[in-house]
Amino acid sequence: MLYTQDRTRLREMFYSAWQKRTNEEPLEPMEKQIVSLLEDHPEYHKLVENPDAIDQDFTPEHGELNPFLHLSLHLALREQVGTDRPKGIAMLTRSLLMKHGDGHKVEHLMIECLGEFLWDAQRQQRAPDEQAYLEKLKHLL
Repeated sequence: MLYTQDRTRLREMFYSAWQKRTNEEPLEPMEKQIVSLLEDHPEYHKLVENPDAIDQDFTPEHGELNPFLHLSLHLALREQVGTDRPKGIAMLTRSLLMKHGDGHKVEHLMIECLGEFLWDAQRQQRAPDEQAYLEKLKHLL
């Protein structure tokens, strides 16, 4: 369900997971990950507590960061690290954790690279270059 092109359905997952957490209802594994991320991002709580904002646009032209994109990049990175794809990202992440000692800070550094590589691939209409991505991440060391 996370891997959808439907913006509304994706955002509904974030709202639903947060509502379940608020109501102390059982969470599915993906919902647990979403809630964990939202707990690390208190600045987004008001957003996910207001389902009327589900259609809100966030544009860089107005200096806005899309919180749903930000959280989704965290989830994508965690999936990459958990599956070690691209090969070597798990070990690289451990090295960054040893250097910085703060997992959330490390994820933010890494998702900045991930977002850049995804944007560039989309702009060039090609698959992301995994090896170039890993090389860019290595520069964080």
